[in-house]
Amino acid sequence: MKSRSTEPTDPRTVIRISPMALVAVGFLTLAQMSLVLAEPRWFTATLVIPLIAAVAIFRYRTVADAETVTARGFFSTRTAPWTEIDGLRFDKKSWALARLKDGSEFRLPAVTFVTLPELTEVSGGRVPNPYV
Repeated sequence: MKSRSTEPTDPRTVIRISPMALVAVGFLTLAQMSLVLAEPRWFTATLVIPLIAAVAIFRYRTVADAETVTARGFFSTRTAPWTEIDGLRFDKKSWALARLKDGSEFRLPAVTFVTLPELTEVSGGRVPNPYV
């Protein structure tokens, strides 16, 4: 029986929002087109909403390697070494929060309870695997 090593096999893991979310953006655009076609002067500007949603789907992500974890938001990027992260927690929102040793926290986009094994693998065991 093979023993599982805690050494990461891939140097970097990228966790992002599923591109299938763009299907919902497409349906939103179709729904808004009925308003735009009914009264273009008032509702054409609302077409920026699906555009912002699509950019957010491509922009939000968490990139982790053996040394650091990087959370990329809509306007900002935050990187922290694994040695400074005290733990991860989940609140009522679906994405994880990284709690730093100084007491501050930052959100890890697209990291859910389901993706924790990926972080366990890449972090070399610093993030515990809840399924083992």
